[in-house]
Amino acid sequence: MIPFTYCVSGFLIFLIGFNLINELDDLNKHKLHAHDVVMYYLVKIPEILVLVLPLALLLALLYALSNHNRHHELTAIRAAGVSLWRMAAPYFGVGLLLTITLFVLNELWVPQSAERADKILNRYVQPQTNSAPNQWLRDFGFTNTRQRRKWFIKAYNTITHEMSWPHVEWTLDTGTAWDIYAERAFFVNGSWTFTNVQERVFPAVGVYATVTQTNLLVMAEFDETPQEIESEIKISKLSNFREARKAVLSAREILNYRRLHTEQSRKNSMLDTKLHERLAMPWRALIVVMIALPFGTVSGRRNVYVGVASSILIVFTYYVLAQVGLALGTGGHVWPPLAAWLPNLFFAGLSIALLIRVR
Repeated sequence: MIPFTYCVSGFLIFLIGFNLINELDDLNKHKLHAHDVVMYYLVKIPEILVLVLPLALLLALLYALSNHNRHHELTAIRAAGVSLWRMAAPYFGVGLLLTITLFVLNELWVPQSAERADKILNRYVQPQTNSAPNQWLRDFGFTNTRQRRKWFIKAYNTITHEMSWPHVEWTLDTGTAWDIYAERAFFVNGSWTFTNVQERVFPAVGVYATVTQTNLLVMAEFDETPQEIESEIKISKLSNFREARKAVLSAREILNYRRLHTEQSRKNSMLDTKLHERLAMPWRALIVVMIALPFGTVSGRRNVYVGVASSILIVFTYYVLAQVGLALGTGGHVWPPLAAWLPNLFFAGLSIALLIRVR
C-alpha cells in the first residue's frame, strides 16, 4: 500500500502539472486567479483519479511482487503448498475494493466535478448569480417516444422543476389525440399537476374536438420524472457528435435519457456504448491485478523494471483497444456491449492463460 500511495500521489502531481501547462493559455483567457486555478484542479481530482488508480495499482503490485520474487519469498510460499490463486487473494481483494471505488467515483463524483470545473472556468466569462432568470430554461421541448408524448415548455425551472406555459400532446392506443395547455405545472407527490388548463380531445372517429377548461389537473399517467428531464436537458445540449462522445455522463443520466428515447439512432448507439463503458471501466482495477500476477511472479532474479515495462506495454495496448472499441461502438459499427466489454474480456482471458503457465 505504501508504493500504491506513492504512485497515486506521483501520477496526480504529474497529470495535474502536465494539464496545467497545456491549459495555461486557456486559464489566462478566462481570467482565473491563482485560487481559482487551485479550486479548478481540486474539483477535477475525481476525474483524474479514474485514470490514475488502475495504473498506480499495477505499478505497486509489480513492485511488491518483484521484491518478493527476488528474495525467493514467493517460491517458499508456493513450496509450502499455497496455490497462486490463494496467494493472490489479497491482491484481488484490493482490486475489487478499487473497482467499487471507481464505480462510485464515476457515478457520483466525476459528472458533478466536470460541471463544477466548467463553472469555475467560466465564472468570469459568464457571471454566476442566483437570480431567478438564470434558473429558467427558455423554449424547451422533448419527445417521450416510449409513450408517444411531446412536451413543449415556454420556461422550465431547473431547480424547482416548475414549468411555465407547458403544452403536452400525445396519442392513445385507440388513435384518440389529446393535448393540454396550462399556465403552470408542478411535480407534486410523484405526479405532474397542471393549473389553469385547457384540455382538448380529438376522437379517432369523428370531426369535432372536445374542449374542457379546469383550474387544476393531476396527470398521474405522465411518468416523465424531473430526473429524466434533467438528463434530457443535459444531453440535448450536446450540439454535435464529437461533443456527445466526449461528454461526461453518469450511467443514471444515460438510462434516464434512454427511457424517454426508445427509437434507434446514431446518438442512442453512442449513448448505449457510453453506458456499457461506464459499467466496464471500473473492472480495469481487477484486470490490472490479473496482468500483474504473471509478470511479477515469474521465477528468477529478473530486474523489476523488465516486468514493469512489459506490463505497461500491455496496459497501453489495453487502453488503445478500449478507445478503438468506443470509437466503433459510438459510430454504430459494433454492438455497444461488445465494443465496451471486449478489452476486459480479451485481457482477462490472456491473463488467465499466462497465469496457468506460471509455475
